[in-house]
Amino acid sequence: MSALLETKHLKKYFEVPNGTLHAVDDVNLSIEKGSTLGVVGESGCGKSTLGKTIMKLTQPTSGEIWFDGVNIAPMSGKEFKPYRYQIQMIFQDPYATLDPRMSIAQLIAEPLEVSKTLTDRAQIDKRVDELMELVGLASRLKNSYPHELDGGRRQRIGVARALALEPKFIVCDEPVSALDVSIQAQILNLLQDLQEDMGLTYMFITHDMSVVKHISTEIAVMYLGQVIEKCDAKELFRNTLHPYSQALLSAIPIPSIHVERKKILLKGELSSPINPKPCCRFAVRCPYATDECFASEPEFREIKKGHYVACHKVDGQGTINK
Repeated sequence: MSALLETKHLKKYFEVPNGTLHAVDDVNLSIEKGSTLGVVGESGCGKSTLGKTIMKLTQPTSGEIWFDGVNIAPMSGKEFKPYRYQIQMIFQDPYATLDPRMSIAQLIAEPLEVSKTLTDRAQIDKRVDELMELVGLASRLKNSYPHELDGGRRQRIGVARALALEPKFIVCDEPVSALDVSIQAQILNLLQDLQEDMGLTYMFITHDMSVVKHISTEIAVMYLGQVIEKCDAKELFRNTLHPYSQALLSAIPIPSIHVERKKILLKGELSSPINPKPCCRFAVRCPYATDECFASEPEFREIKKGHYVACHKVDGQGTINK
């Protein structure tokens, strides 16, 4: 398999009154065609900003974004337009992202009309019918409005809009976090079915470790703008290396009264992402931190095949030196 999307030393900084906020800081990722990269971490770690930067909804500060063999990072809006149709996003809130004054048919048709990929009204209507059937929306809902539907159906509209222009890559920005559990399962299964049928590639952003385990091929763990661990999804749950990743996984509830997981409670306050010091950003909360952790930034390195981690305390055998 070959990579559909790669980022190289990708950075996105914002100037704020107190200095420079490092929202995305030197991120190197590779996503294979037809696979799903799950991106997890606490709120504010830069997950959504990473997705928006890759989509060029916000211009990267520096670095490269290679999509299908082409570096799209330095492109102007006009140059990027052909690629815009191939990279789409499913947003978190299925109600706030839909215009309440437009019917379901109008909402799904909007990408087709704006892009002018279809101009004939009959062809647009036919494509809307196809997309509604594809995402499991009944045809009787064509003339309904978003407020008349539940959250699951609203999110299916978001999925249909993302698919309208036949993209290759979709950024799923916490697409199920606003839904209840039973509806979450329906949307996740829909996304997996679409991926299998259409060969789609996903970046799936979430803070829910149970969800990311279910849908991901690989998982990248982010902390304060940096990717600190990345590997195969099964490998992460089987052999977690970074202390922060271990704490995240320990918080996953086990659906059994007979099994109790020992939770790792992190102490200390988050470091500021504004003008961060050249050290490990997790050091102030890490139970294994030493002087080295506060003196230099750890290298994001491959410990074993396909398993990358940024931690001074993890040795070449994948053991944390306590």
